Amino acid sequence: MTESSLISKVWNFANVLRDDGVGYGDYLEQITYLLFLKMADELTRPPYNKKMDFPRIKDTEGHEIEDGDYCNWETLSKKRGAELEAYYSQMLRSLGTEKGILGQIFTKSQNKIQDPSKLLRVIDMIGKEQWTMVGADVKGDIYEGLLEKNASDTKSGAGQYFTPRSLIQAMVACVAPEPMKSIHDPSCGTGGFFLAAYDYIIKNHELNKEQKAFLKNSTFSGNEIVAGTRRLCLMNMFLHNIGEIDGETFISPNDALIADEGNRVDYVLANPPFGKKSSMTITNEEGEQEKQELSYNRQDFWATSSNKQLNFLQHIRSLLKINGEAAVVLPDNVLFEGGSGETVRKELMKTTELHTILRLPTGIFYAHGVKANVLFFDNKPASKEAWTQDVWIYDYRTNVHHTLKKNTMKLEDLQDFINCYNPSNRNDRKETWSEETPDGRWRKYSYEEIIARDKTNLDIFWLKDKSLADLDNLPDPDVLASEIIENIEAGLESFRVIQKELDR
Repeated sequence: MTESSLISKVWNFANVLRDDGVGYGDYLEQITYLLFLKMADELTRPPYNKKMDFPRIKDTEGHEIEDGDYCNWETLSKKRGAELEAYYSQMLRSLGTEKGILGQIFTKSQNKIQDPSKLLRVIDMIGKEQWTMVGADVKGDIYEGLLEKNASDTKSGAGQYFTPRSLIQAMVACVAPEPMKSIHDPSCGTGGFFLAAYDYIIKNHELNKEQKAFLKNSTFSGNEIVAGTRRLCLMNMFLHNIGEIDGETFISPNDALIADEGNRVDYVLANPPFGKKSSMTITNEEGEQEKQELSYNRQDFWATSSNKQLNFLQHIRSLLKINGEAAVVLPDNVLFEGGSGETVRKELMKTTELHTILRLPTGIFYAHGVKANVLFFDNKPASKEAWTQDVWIYDYRTNVHHTLKKNTMKLEDLQDFINCYNPSNRNDRKETWSEETPDGRWRKYSYEEIIARDKTNLDIFWLKDKSLADLDNLPDPDVLASEIIENIEAGLESFRVIQKELDR
């Protein structure tokens, strides 16, 4: 089967199941389980001959049933009809109780394809291919395509952890990660930053054997607290030839913010989850569930806050080695919020070199009303003087109009920013803004100028909104409608925050 026909086959069956009520997310999970089992089975056979121990079917208390069927592909592929559906459901539950990577893949797994005939067709589709022989780029394209479809499905809510690929690629191109260095994402979602960094290193460096082994097994680490998302990340990595199918997991299920685990890395690439407040749900004495704001009391943090993004920013700084580099997507409130926000901004500019901010347009995230930026900074050793000297800001928001469907943001849209960033020599930058060129998007502000601003406000813009001055220059109606929705959503979120403060 050709690569294109294989991709077409997987996609067509996703659409068939969707008509039966099985969404992209459920199909994606079932594909994950079955691909893992099939690839594991292939690895136990020549020429690999790996030894892999899969348990027998377990009872409801988690004990293996003596003489019960093994939880593996060979057994699954022989089942038919009602027996297949019953065995598959039992097998998923049994594998979910295992330790290590096996348990991580199958944690809280359930059978979402209740029709045995449809389930058998998916099993047969996967069973007819030798997946270990299929190129990592083909397997990766299939899987990432399903992830993107799932993210765009508003019913699933999966878009909350999906960062536009073009933005990820631009961030990686600016940081320009090198071989034999560690890369971390404390909220890794489905692994988009890992894959872009992997591709960048492969394409831009001639790797020797030692470097290839390090890239595959020792470069990446991260956290993802949502079991389903963590499963998708692990499988996404395997299909791109990162990590070993029977190796140790490099994605922790722990909340990254709770404590400093002592891990120090060369690069952090991240888009922490949206939502201003960290919170936890508890049950009160009346049996009603209510949310309480959660503040992380860490001595290595500059400020105690329930603002999730401020906490992630402080945590990310703590993860970096000296001269380690970070590129982090953060919402506007991190740039202007007072109190703990001001404290964090001042300390960030003192202890790190905060050298670049990219202002992002609306209409690029699946979550509505998001106004975000990318902060680029390097960690530095202790010093009496502030490490930040100049902050370079690229305004890719004013007079920029993107939508998720008709005018998606592409990598070439960010190429001018990458050129201005100048990854090969950040010391040789030139402003595109001046008094003579007021439409320039690339401008430098000194540390003294920023410190003098009220609350050390980093929410800086200088370009004029042309749509306000020229009615003939209005964007297309669909773009305008999308922007109105974005602004209303952003306004509503601001009012919700104010309401919460008043209710306290």
